[in-house]
Amino acid sequence: MEQQTQDRFRAIYLTAEDLRVAASILYNAYHDDPFFMQALGAEDKSAYEQKLRAAIREELAELWQQEQALIGWFDEERLIGVASVVSHQIGLGEAKNWHWRLKMLLGTGWQSTQMLMQKEHSILERLPAKACAILQFIALAPSEQGKGHGGMLLEAVLSWCDDQLELECLGVFVSRESDTHLFIKHGFESHGAISIGKVAGELMCYRRSANV
Repeated sequence: MEQQTQDRFRAIYLTAEDLRVAASILYNAYHDDPFFMQALGAEDKSAYEQKLRAAIREELAELWQQEQALIGWFDEERLIGVASVVSHQIGLGEAKNWHWRLKMLLGTGWQSTQMLMQKEHSILERLPAKACAILQFIALAPSEQGKGHGGMLLEAVLSWCDDQLELECLGVFVSRESDTHLFIKHGFESHGAISIGKVAGELMCYRRSANV
């Protein structure tokens, strides 16, 4: 894919060489995320940060190997934003493959791996269609926040979604109220409150069928 905005900015699929920078962007963006703080245990800061790096690294590696959508937002040649989408077709939640489970277990521990799987399962069972995908990550580099890039990156994700004829909807778990407004602005609808572990949030859904 390649989607350009004002020539300077563009959305394209990430290459293997981009994954290290992508992991750094995601680490900074999700460092204080309520779900990860609970799932990975934020009480021990050093251990938490190590587990967060491992979780992001293994998730990106799995998405890459499974040929899932890894969309980068570039300022010319500089990667400044990342979004990742995972489809129901590869197995989510309790259907995660054993290679992912083993790698995540080694990197984050048993309870954390179970929480990550529970999150996907909780989203899947509440989405209004079986042919769905989950927006796992969407993040910008710290220096690029507050400039409108989040909305443009989300529009690129939705453009990709509209091109996937086998998909009916795109779901996302939102635990911060400030993020809810962004998703609503871009066509997501609320499917009610949802709690994953002790983290309360909202399930948002973008219906592809309403946009084609």
